[in-house]
Amino acid sequence: MAITADRIIDDALSLPVDARLGLVERLLTSLNLPTQSDVDRLWIEEAELRVSDIDSGKVELVHGEEVFAKIRRKYAR
Repeated sequence: MAITADRIIDDALSLPVDARLGLVERLLTSLNLPTQSDVDRLWIEEAELRVSDIDSGKVELVHGEEVFAKIRRKYAR
């Protein structure tokens, strides 16, 4: 198997750049990973949820300086 994979890799590396890019895209697609548009959509949904929680008073905002001071106190040695 390793010899076959090495041969495929060598053959792929000998392809022109545009063909290698197409191959990479097809391989990544075959993994069924989320696409960039899926990731963007999920981040938009998360941002909208967080804004809604802030607007409704469901969460309380904390200044960054306060957060970092608390972390420094907690992990100071």
